Amino acid sequence: NALLCPRGGCKWPKTGDEAIIPYEISRAFTKRQRTTIEKALRDFSFGERTTCIRFVRKTETDRNYLSFISDSGCWSYLGQTGGRQLISLQRDRCVHKNIVQHQALHALGFHHEQVRSDRDDYVIINYENIIQGAEQHFQIAPTNNLGTPYDYHSVMHFDAYAYSKNGKQTIIAKNRFITNFGRAKEMSDNDYARVNRLYEC
Repeated sequence: NALLCPRGGCKWPKTGDEAIIPYEISRAFTKRQRTTIEKALRDFSFGERTTCIRFVRKTETDRNYLSFISDSGCWSYLGQTGGRQLISLQRDRCVHKNIVQHQALHALGFHHEQVRSDRDDYVIINYENIIQGAEQHFQIAPTNNLGTPYDYHSVMHFDAYAYSKNGKQTIIAKNRFITNFGRAKEMSDNDYARVNRLYEC
């Protein structure tokens, strides 16, 4: 579900074996919220599963960096855009580990799971149930799937009722034994594997 990146143009550059990504966190967040954001980012580097991504506090000399702000909604740009790159985590609804990691993965160059190029083999999208204007979140994208399987439990997967306008499912798994998906509390094994493959860790 990674962006197609000609010559790696949308990836963060590596220095040696690591991709160092500076970040800053708005003072609009409480101390507890800032800690939640920092811990979610730290999981990319430390713990049982790791990647070669290192999120570090921005210094005065950093020109390309992530800036966590509390704007309306939870959103991020796809891949590195250059300069001050915003990630919005609305204070009263977005500051949770899974959402922080979800938005960070967007910034690293990853689409939502349910738009990857082979998704029609795994899910059915009920466009008739989707809120008008939200259809773009469900449209198939040309993706680099990095040799990894479709992952219903990726932190990048929407839940079954995402953007529903009528309380009915917008996404149905073709595998009838999979009824609970899109509710990951943190990155899955596949999410870690994809970061490592995209960034050649």
